[in-house]
Amino acid sequence: MASYHIRKYQESDNDSVLALFSSGMTEHIPATFHHMLMLPRTLLFLLGVPLTVLLVTSSWLLTIMSSFTLLVVLRLLATFPWKVHEALCLRTDLADITKNYMSECGSCYWVAESEGQVVGTVSALPVADPPLGKKQLQLLHLSVAKEHRGKGIAKALVRTLIQFARVQGYNEVFIETTTMHYNALALYQAMGFQKKSQIYYSMIWRILDVPKVDLTYHLPSAQEEGL
Repeated sequence: MASYHIRKYQESDNDSVLALFSSGMTEHIPATFHHMLMLPRTLLFLLGVPLTVLLVTSSWLLTIMSSFTLLVVLRLLATFPWKVHEALCLRTDLADITKNYMSECGSCYWVAESEGQVVGTVSALPVADPPLGKKQLQLLHLSVAKEHRGKGIAKALVRTLIQFARVQGYNEVFIETTTMHYNALALYQAMGFQKKSQIYYSMIWRILDVPKVDLTYHLPSAQEEGL
């Protein structure tokens, strides 16, 4: 028997939902930093700059300081885009979840609750400018508390959203994510989402070598289901 249940967002969930969202954003920073350190150009940079400093100054102290400074800069680079994204969400759609998600029939925000605590979230908004002939619902803010992962909560949340999309008459569920969301990407594709494109959000994401990935889940029409 599941140790959690999924329900619609309530105002009393607000602090827990925002805390879970911010925690999820923070989790991506060390993974992004490690990803950057493994890039060949970063390794070359980390070796080349201190070596140059040593050859020019003959000072081991300056060489060690330059290495430390480079690592600090790289850590800040890994932190910056996630904090910008977090701040953007907190002042836009997450600034008033009830107004932005619960006031229209075509959007919604769900939480997974376990023992009175919010341990997972997912939300849905209609895509404002979908491709011609498509009615798309965008999946947003899928997150599960670290200590509750591996229990099928994320999959249950996505299934809840897909069923909502079907009832509301959408023909596609759309997701924007990044290649750093390893587990989420694997989950989406295992559930039938198809990768459509892979590009960089901006120059900072290109520097980090973290592209954006777009995926869609096709909801068959009544005619297609009858075939």
